[in-house]
Amino acid sequence: MSETPIAEGGASYAAAGVDIEAGDRAVELMKEWVRKTQRPEVLGGLGGFAGLFDASALKRYERPLLASATDGVGTKVDIARQLGVYDTIGHDLVAMVMDDIVVCGAEPLFMTDYICVGKVHPERVAAIVKGIAEGCVLAGCALVGGETAEHPGLLGPDDFDVAGAGTGVVEAEHLLGPDRIRKGDAVIAMASSGLHSNGYSLVRHVLLNQAGLSLDARIAEFDRTLGEELLEPTKIYSLDCLALTRTTEVHAFSHVTGGGLAANLARVIPDHLHATVDRSTWTPAPVFDLVGRTGQVERLELEKTLNMGVGMIAIVPQESANVALTTLADRGVEAWLAGEITDRAAHTTGAELINDYARS
Repeated sequence: MSETPIAEGGASYAAAGVDIEAGDRAVELMKEWVRKTQRPEVLGGLGGFAGLFDASALKRYERPLLASATDGVGTKVDIARQLGVYDTIGHDLVAMVMDDIVVCGAEPLFMTDYICVGKVHPERVAAIVKGIAEGCVLAGCALVGGETAEHPGLLGPDDFDVAGAGTGVVEAEHLLGPDRIRKGDAVIAMASSGLHSNGYSLVRHVLLNQAGLSLDARIAEFDRTLGEELLEPTKIYSLDCLALTRTTEVHAFSHVTGGGLAANLARVIPDHLHATVDRSTWTPAPVFDLVGRTGQVERLELEKTLNMGVGMIAIVPQESANVALTTLADRGVEAWLAGEITDRAAHTTGAELINDYARS
């Protein structure tokens, strides 16, 4: 029987690839960014076992409903890794979580993050958290804690992934959703900032693998590099949506993520009604055409994978449409009347897109 060799000097966590000191330094570097997200309800500082939020602040609600969501950024992180740019991915993470939460009319309260790396590079981790903190400020929520995990052997030294979870609150009688939608309601579209954080497996396959484009290549249609376009942060709509609920009547929101515009809009349409969105009311950004043209991707496949230029939908009474559009314009959000709610009748799905995009 052979004997198992014994390592000289004994094994250690550091020898196994985990650098505790680097992790501690990363925490110190991120503290200043986390502080910028604090709300008055947050107790304690970074470094505790749990983030604390003073729930007595919810006493002003008659029947507070807590809304929660969790999400990640997907394979967009690989673009960040290849370019060595880490301070935009956090915006994407906050948007994917908090823009889901605001759909029901909830105010974002706080968020936690999880960053998994092959090797802790303190400045790199701090840059990721910086982006998350900046996103939290844009969403109006606090970053109350998180976890950085080092997984040597499972991830390469430069590999990483991010995920997050968030919580919001809405008064029960102000809960938005399918029950409020009525025939004749207006469908208002809010422009996306680009691809957002969905469909990057398709995008990377088409542009990087099949076409062999370089992330450093300058693309005439974008007037910037391909990498800069692909890393454009996901727009955070949370405070814009809440502003709408304060200035006019809103029946529902729909966050356009995986599945595309029609599928996500259908999620908030009651069974007896139907949403029709007119494609001719907007022109998708050039990046969508680049993906479709380069990969010869069918239009239906693009529409069920990418947001095609619309990141959020608001459904409001027809008489509230002008006020809603004015409110969004005042906040710098590009928005337009894109469709209406009709009877389900002969339609077999909850939402459909009609016509071709007007301008190419």
